[in-house]
Amino acid sequence: MANQQDKTPGTQPGSTRIVAGQSARPKRPVGLKIGIAAAVLALIGGGAAVASAVSSGAPAAAPEAAPSGSPAAELKLGYFGNVTHAPALVGVSKGFIADELGSTKLTTQVFNAGPAAIEALNAGAIDATYIGPNPAINSYVKSQGQSINIIAGAAAGGAQLVVRPDINSAADLKGRTLASPQLGGTQDVALRAWLSSQGYKTTVDGGGDVAINPTENAQTLKLFQDGKLDGAWLPEPWASRLALDAGAKVLVDEKDLWDGSLSGKPGEFPTTILIVNQKFAAEHPDTVKALLRGHVKSVEWLNSASAGDKAGVINAALKEAAGAELKADVIDRSLKNIVFTVDPLAGTYQKLLADGVTAGTTKQADINGIFDLRALNSVSTAKTSAAGLGKE
Repeated sequence: MANQQDKTPGTQPGSTRIVAGQSARPKRPVGLKIGIAAAVLALIGGGAAVASAVSSGAPAAAPEAAPSGSPAAELKLGYFGNVTHAPALVGVSKGFIADELGSTKLTTQVFNAGPAAIEALNAGAIDATYIGPNPAINSYVKSQGQSINIIAGAAAGGAQLVVRPDINSAADLKGRTLASPQLGGTQDVALRAWLSSQGYKTTVDGGGDVAINPTENAQTLKLFQDGKLDGAWLPEPWASRLALDAGAKVLVDEKDLWDGSLSGKPGEFPTTILIVNQKFAAEHPDTVKALLRGHVKSVEWLNSASAGDKAGVINAALKEAAGAELKADVIDRSLKNIVFTVDPLAGTYQKLLADGVTAGTTKQADINGIFDLRALNSVSTAKTSAAGLGKE
């Protein structure tokens, strides 16, 4: 994975920011299927994504290191340049996380989508990351519970299927070409599972009744504008950018698919969570707790700041992380679609796992133990439930 050192002024003192996987071209042009099969083999068969957790095909031993109580010299943190990752954008740009880390150096790395971040985390390139739930589930499943733990929620909502104006219903999608951010990512899984519920078959190599071409978000916008895509299931701000800048319309707002029966919160579904490498957490529990204190401060700030302040801080952080600010109408629409919360909505994860199985990007497995919310509950005023899937 190609990395380039960011030289944008304004990086938080004491921290280093790296941008991962940026490219002027889509990783997978529309219609190009070469290499996709290999990607899904990595997703459901392990490969580099669980390199640190599995060796020679045998399950790795669970981390047994006793908590040292000493902070790590460095915390390498991943996140995306999306509005759904605003707790990371705010936490880094306003210094909430670096301040809580104290003497621990904060290094950040920006990704386009979840599977790439998981690969980096399990290879040791990062220690923790903001990410969507499905790549986290897939990593946990393939490592037999040895790779990561979910330690907090960050954002709920903020994902939509936006399409060309002539598409009025699911019936109009047969033979069409849609995009998602990356094969096996949370929006990719949501799209494939929803299409299955509508009676369509899809394949991970872009075949089936509806072709799905996983594409970097910025390229999705351009390809849609050029008439080479019929729609995409995207997180914010990209759903809003296609709607406001390219004339797309919303066919499915994902919040309408979640009635609250699994989480007690109608319309909310996990879009962004915070995970940590289990070995790092076992060796540096105080650093993980410091990260969570900064994360909680970020979420509290997002839920108390004025709309103008939020837009200003997020836009400045997006310019540094992704290279460009958003127009006022785009960031306003994006923020209206998102709930910022430290609750990962643990009750939804069995369905998310089932959706991944339907999508063909993971296997049915026991995900009990995927959550470790003890540190979160020690630094937050409200107790967050693991819904029987881990420690709290």
